[in-house]
Amino acid sequence: MSIVILGSTGSIGVNTLIVAKRYNIAIEALVAGTNIDLLNQQIAEHKPKRVAIANEADRKRVRHPHVLCGSEGILELIESTQSTTIVNALVGYAGLAPTRKAVSLGKRVALANKESLVVAGEFIDMSFITPIDSEHFGLWYLMNERPFSKLYITASGGAFRDWELGKMKEATFSDALKHPNWSMGNKITIDSATMTNKLFELLEAKWLFGTSNIDAVIEKRSMIHALVEFVDGSTTAHFAGVDMKLPIAFALKGEITDEILPPTDLLGIGTMEFLPIEADRYPIWNIKEHILQNPHLGVVVNAANEVAIQAFQEERCSFFGMSDMVLDAYEKFGDVRAANIDEIIKIDKEVRAYVGSFKSM
Repeated sequence: MSIVILGSTGSIGVNTLIVAKRYNIAIEALVAGTNIDLLNQQIAEHKPKRVAIANEADRKRVRHPHVLCGSEGILELIESTQSTTIVNALVGYAGLAPTRKAVSLGKRVALANKESLVVAGEFIDMSFITPIDSEHFGLWYLMNERPFSKLYITASGGAFRDWELGKMKEATFSDALKHPNWSMGNKITIDSATMTNKLFELLEAKWLFGTSNIDAVIEKRSMIHALVEFVDGSTTAHFAGVDMKLPIAFALKGEITDEILPPTDLLGIGTMEFLPIEADRYPIWNIKEHILQNPHLGVVVNAANEVAIQAFQEERCSFFGMSDMVLDAYEKFGDVRAANIDEIIKIDKEVRAYVGSFKSM
């Protein structure tokens, strides 16, 4: 067996390489962004046949004879590989085209790129998708084809979960990157602070499991990742340590019979609590019910959110200004509905131009 990893230098990519090495899975190709030093280390250890990177300017730094560049280079790499499994751990909208390319070629996609389903779930064949997110893996693990009545995923609450609301108005980009539970990339950490990440995961779950009866709650310890409420009235929870190697291993192998993580120490956990996600702290939550009924509007939220994060990083808007931008765009483009992927691309561009025109928030 061999695989292709898109986003090999991020946390998902690094953990995928660890799992692949453990199970003697060959690495046919690697795709990375700008962390060329780490990519070169991965090339030396895993010896991929092909490599792709984000920027042509970095090509000379890559120690490999077959280097492709840019978004077209990534698509060409996918088309040229023999592997039937593509791990997509790219960040943001950039991950959509590779997901669609892989599926069009009949390849299975082990998906960590939320935006693929958020933006265009309606146009992606779910039978080719295996989720790597711990929440969706947890739901799948628990469901076991039994009839369920409601699905729940959990949220950590992000960097500002314990801040006073007044103080949050003054929060900086660097403040938002101080996640209380783990270290992740910039975008997903900001999305965690605004709860946009969890809204996206609800949309993913809708497409993956075919239901709008989904909700999320805050569980600060991040020990429970998902819960399933069954038709019979019982509810089960998925406990596991914060380690992505478990869902990655299942995504690559299909079934795992050896220990990936140490067992959960129930006595060590002590007390646990679940808290509601409140819209005054997380304004994006105001559209949760509406977007679950209108998931085609995910393209609007994603495009507006990516522009808003850039504005926040460049100090052109406040922390809450990001949500204001997204909610404004959501109302402005509330009547759009793409009939195909070309219209998705058009809507994405229009939303980005609209939100990018804001002076400040």
